[in-house]
Amino acid sequence: MNRIVATVVACVLAVPALASGDAEKGEKGFNKCKSCHMIEKPDGETIVKGGKTGPNLYGVIGRAAGSSEGFNYGDSLKAAGEKGLVWDEETFVAFTMDPAGFLKTYLDDTAAKSKMTFKLKKDNEDVFAYLQSVAAE
Repeated sequence: MNRIVATVVACVLAVPALASGDAEKGEKGFNKCKSCHMIEKPDGETIVKGGKTGPNLYGVIGRAAGSSEGFNYGDSLKAAGEKGLVWDEETFVAFTMDPAGFLKTYLDDTAAKSKMTFKLKKDNEDVFAYLQSVAAE
């Protein structure tokens, strides 16, 4: 009986938490992001054609901050990743609302900076849900 309970618990914990936002709304909300960010699968398939000022956001959910290969991140974001920052709904929403403010708080460093100056004032949870949904395709 204990094995069954342990197996069920392990399965539940292995399933990624569903985002609280609306992925359909987030797809529309991502329009604000695509001037700087694209979404492209590792095999080269483009989901959303966008800019290259920011990193490719395919697979960003669950990834350590500042760790996408081939992108030149700012020092503060790399430091946050090295300190353990992983993009989940809570961290993604907080960062996109105020990137520099988030990094200053996370790193406890008033000099922390973010190359991302745009602040997503609303629909953050929806954009997160959208990014989560496209990575699951």
